[in-house]
Amino acid sequence: MNTNEYLTALEKFINGMYVIPDTLSPETSEIMEDLCYVLKIGKIDFIAYDNEASEHMGLFKSYCFYDCGGSCDGDYITRRLITPDENIAVYKIILRDDADEWTQLDRARIEVFISLLSTFNARARLLKLTHRLTFFDSELNMFNLKQFMKTVRQLCKEERIEDYTAVYFNLKRFSIVNQQIGRENGTRVMKKFISMIDDLLDHKYEFVCRIGGDNFIIILADEKLKPVLDLLKGTGISIDDSKSERIFISATVGVYVIPDMESFVLPTDIMDRVSMAFHLAKVTQDVVYFDDNLLTRSKRHNDITASFPKALEDEEFLVYYQPKIALDGRNIAGAEALSRWFHNGRLISPADFIPVLEQGRDICKLDFYVLDKVCRDMRKWLDTGKKVVRISVNLSRRHLSDMDLLDRIVEIIDRHNVPHELIEIELTETTADVEFKDLKRTISGLHKTGISTSVDDFGIGYSSLNLIKELPWNVLKLDKSLLPDNNSNNNEQKGIMFKYIVAMAQEMGLECIAEGVETREHVELLTSNCCKLAQGYYFDKPLPVGEFEKRLDANYIYDK
Repeated sequence: MNTNEYLTALEKFINGMYVIPDTLSPETSEIMEDLCYVLKIGKIDFIAYDNEASEHMGLFKSYCFYDCGGSCDGDYITRRLITPDENIAVYKIILRDDADEWTQLDRARIEVFISLLSTFNARARLLKLTHRLTFFDSELNMFNLKQFMKTVRQLCKEERIEDYTAVYFNLKRFSIVNQQIGRENGTRVMKKFISMIDDLLDHKYEFVCRIGGDNFIIILADEKLKPVLDLLKGTGISIDDSKSERIFISATVGVYVIPDMESFVLPTDIMDRVSMAFHLAKVTQDVVYFDDNLLTRSKRHNDITASFPKALEDEEFLVYYQPKIALDGRNIAGAEALSRWFHNGRLISPADFIPVLEQGRDICKLDFYVLDKVCRDMRKWLDTGKKVVRISVNLSRRHLSDMDLLDRIVEIIDRHNVPHELIEIELTETTADVEFKDLKRTISGLHKTGISTSVDDFGIGYSSLNLIKELPWNVLKLDKSLLPDNNSNNNEQKGIMFKYIVAMAQEMGLECIAEGVETREHVELLTSNCCKLAQGYYFDKPLPVGEFEKRLDANYIYDK
């Protein structure tokens, strides 16, 4: 054998194997053809076992790396190798029919060849594993977010992205599904639902990718959007194929129809924009499409978040007081503290900044700020001998994970030496994702310190009765949705509900107040059902502290 010929063939083999990721591809046979010819190899068989037990039971996978079409079984070399993860590989190198027997040099060179081939096999396996760990979600055996971004980058590079749409979705109330049918069945249902979407897609560029938990993102051709959205709006999924029981699965969806290349956006922009649509969908409706208004909204969101720390430091947030009216005497019996933001020369509505702050912990800082301001005002009223009524302060549910919340509240009140009975803490019942034990710990702790608590927006949550049955509230604040509405066709039912909720609250020893009182009919309903307190624009709007003080000083009577 010519040494130069061997070295040339060996170099070609090594260089060729470096550029292919999969040694089991047909290209491998072509790459090793010259080297096999020089080494008088007619065929290379490969057998893989998962472990020794598989080898003993004869459970294997076999491949043929190379076959020139002419080989005999008279002379061959086998090598059995064990990988670090205990897989077993058996190589069988068979002499070519028309070749002389292998010399010792031939056999040594074949050993080198086997070692190199084994190394490239191990490299290919490592590349596959790395790819899987990088681009796959192991729990559901599907692609992950990195695959989505990789595909989007490829489509942008090929200038085809304008033909595609990004869809970001979350399976609604899936934590409840897991509680009802168990996590294992829940995972099975999730896989079936995703599989139904996957069946609608072409898997070259269209993928369902898992972001995490029950959140997913899809890149799909524009024409596939409608059937996918139809599925995401909801369908029944069987829990077990052997049973007829099905569970309804639907999703909250953000959609970004990617514009033409003249309006080219970066792959990261695509992710950002579909995320904007999705997060808006979570608080507004089931499906939201991205548009330029969302960009404006996002900019406003970022501006508020960036401005908040300095605004809080500069005390730009003002406390307004909306009176609570005792219906028997039409006088002020209390008030609710509400925040307003005076920024850059104008007053910003809480509807513009509260939802933004509630997305993070900033709302907690604002709540403590308002409580501090209220206590300062009350201390001033007490020191100057003014009339004082109980003031309620709203706290976001985001506080409830704070183990030191009770201490923080009491510290602020006591720092200003305000009697505990003059402060009321309002907590809304509309958020369902807070641990009940956190809520119970907070309400019970406040009760023991003599600080009143009220259920805000009572009547629009899903666990209202359980909340008032299990926790020691002082006040029930009835949501305005329980009051009659001229545009509603179920006023009779509302009236009945209102009557019995008020009666129940009074039987339980709870103070009852209706918010959103705006008409004489509302007042008549309250009066006829012995609901003694009202709050709403029929009587008064939220007032700056100066105007509210004047109302208190004058023992103002609402002649309505």
